[in-house]
Amino acid sequence: MESITECEINLFSEALPSMDELSQLALSVNSSESGRLSFSEQVDSNLSKTGSSACLASGIGLYILGRHEEAAKKLEKADDCKEKYFYLGLSQRKLGRYDDAIGSFDKAGKSGGDTLAVAAEKACTYRKASDFEAAEKVLKSCANFENVSAEYHYQIGRIQEATGLYEEAMDNYKTAIELSPEHQAALFHLAYRCDMSGDEEAAMDYYRQITSNAPVYVSALLNLAILYEDAGKFEKAAQYIDKVLEFHPNHPRATLFRKDIESSKTMFYDEEKEMKISQKVQILETPISDFELSVRSRNCLQKMNISTIGDLLNITETELLSYKNFGETSLKEIKAILDPKGMHLGMAVEEKQMSFSGSELLEPGAEGEQGGDEGILSRPVDDLKLSVRARKCLQRLNIRSFGDLTRRTEAELLGCKNFGVTSLNEIKKAITSFGLSFRSLD
Repeated sequence: MESITECEINLFSEALPSMDELSQLALSVNSSESGRLSFSEQVDSNLSKTGSSACLASGIGLYILGRHEEAAKKLEKADDCKEKYFYLGLSQRKLGRYDDAIGSFDKAGKSGGDTLAVAAEKACTYRKASDFEAAEKVLKSCANFENVSAEYHYQIGRIQEATGLYEEAMDNYKTAIELSPEHQAALFHLAYRCDMSGDEEAAMDYYRQITSNAPVYVSALLNLAILYEDAGKFEKAAQYIDKVLEFHPNHPRATLFRKDIESSKTMFYDEEKEMKISQKVQILETPISDFELSVRSRNCLQKMNISTIGDLLNITETELLSYKNFGETSLKEIKAILDPKGMHLGMAVEEKQMSFSGSELLEPGAEGEQGGDEGILSRPVDDLKLSVRARKCLQRLNIRSFGDLTRRTEAELLGCKNFGVTSLNEIKKAITSFGLSFRSLD
């Protein structure tokens, strides 16, 4: 999450800023593009210095800028102290070096680091490594902070959220907010959980609480804008997006959302088109059992896991005839079902090949055929790391897995309320990286 705020803290002064000041500096630096550029120049101008203090300050600065590999190398050259090990642990965690990060946080604690702060970062590290038992164990050692520390309850909530205990997580986020009403992270995750559970009014209220305080998280502004757009309040949505663009003129998501909002103002509902799409979907989902077929044909199709009209479009005549006991007579029965509907066997396969023929090369390792990897098709759509809007649209369509998604057409997705071309392109790019594509029927 990015934030919008301003402060004046000199990382490269003789005395290193306090841990609280360093946290505030990180928020300030990432508050705007100009702030990041100015700080980046300051850090780069100090990289050539080789003293221990200079390495410590430069390492922290590199971490704040997200240059984690460089940060870790610089921090390792600094003298031992709580700041060195704390930020080294943060850098190592960003690099996925979880065991090293835990070791660094332990050293930070032994060097005088704040007990709860160190425990919170260790718990966060274990959580990111999916070792939830270890994360809970770390926080249990800080049980004396229960009903005392907002951060303690926030970290408990994050573990519960990661393990699917959403109600319990929300209770802990609420406790954190009661203890510290301006705890931005707890507010954000509580708002997000309300949003995901369909309580949009509560989500908007919590997001507004975040945006009324300083620092303000850009993610909160973006999500609030999406909710306002979903409610048809386009001008209000535009105000929050413009707030982001004021500080981050080149922010990619904000720029795309701004275009989406402008498009939404002129968007109209084509009832005839939607009716045609709905009729086509109904036809494709018609079960084979609704038709008069011989026992042999019905048994063969059942063994081939073909249960709807749509399934027939994804298999060719050759593939059917190659199946044991499936002959010309059965083939004629199938054609008699499809011909009156203007459809034929392999229709979806042919169009899929046409859509791929003009596409870009896939990434290495993504060249497998769409239907040939059941492992990929069974993966949850959460693995695509989509934006909030795209995820919500997929939820409305009850799309849970890669397989569910690839059985849909672009038209079906675009027919979902507030699902625009930007979201479609986002999802298309995501599934293409796995060698997948939408169904093509028209």
